[in-house]
Amino acid sequence: MPEIHTRTARPVTPTTILAAELTGLADMLDSIDASAEFSARLRRARDLAVGLDPYLDTCTTAESSALAELSRRTREMEWTSRSIVSGSGPLEQEMLSGHVEGRLLQFLVHLTGANRVLEIGMFTGYSALAMAEALEPGGEIVACEVDEFVADFARSCFSESAVGDRITIEVGPASDTLTRLNGSSAPFDLVFIDADKTGYLHYYRSLMDSDLLSPNAVIAVDNTLLQGTPYAGPDDRTANGDAVHEFNMFVAQDSRVEQVLLPIRDGVTLIRRVRN
Repeated sequence: MPEIHTRTARPVTPTTILAAELTGLADMLDSIDASAEFSARLRRARDLAVGLDPYLDTCTTAESSALAELSRRTREMEWTSRSIVSGSGPLEQEMLSGHVEGRLLQFLVHLTGANRVLEIGMFTGYSALAMAEALEPGGEIVACEVDEFVADFARSCFSESAVGDRITIEVGPASDTLTRLNGSSAPFDLVFIDADKTGYLHYYRSLMDSDLLSPNAVIAVDNTLLQGTPYAGPDDRTANGDAVHEFNMFVAQDSRVEQVLLPIRDGVTLIRRVRN
């Protein structure tokens, strides 16, 4: 078993990256000749950025003990070990959806009345378990995960939850699973996409051009702000950021749907079909 440890999560969302940048600038104030007004305004900007996420966390209904335990186990895993990196690429604790986003997903389950949920990209299962807790008895989640190690990790966490049996894990490339499910599965009321960013547009097109969505289905897509890289300047461009920007622009111009991009954590876009 890989070594267990605890590491502070690095800033991976626009707000936490901004908070870290402003903290670094504020720490430089003593070494530069800055006016009192400039120093006060910079420190105020820092405090606004640093305090936002903790305040959101405090004002959001607490997570269940099962989710808290799953989160703890994910944080304490040594993800940098090469022995637990496979087809999905490097794994890291920051891939966990987390408390506030988990509650948002639970609200979506309640608001949509979803009975069947599809998740594309599961990691250790926080979002899947959060949504399972919001389902009515008889509801089901189908979670696609390419990495066998994290699928087994999630199964061990699900087995300790009273609602873990509501989750079915499909191990393998999500595109293959979508092809197999199309025409052989009941439609899904809610879809959560949180997988490889370069595959987002393919997954979206596959869903929209299939029979996998119920008439009032909602698609939620994670990381649509991706550390600010989709709208960053040329010096901060990345392949994943470009892929997410292409996805965002495609959806924004798709006349079949309406959407809203929420600045929660690393960005969550909600999409629904427009009725003709």
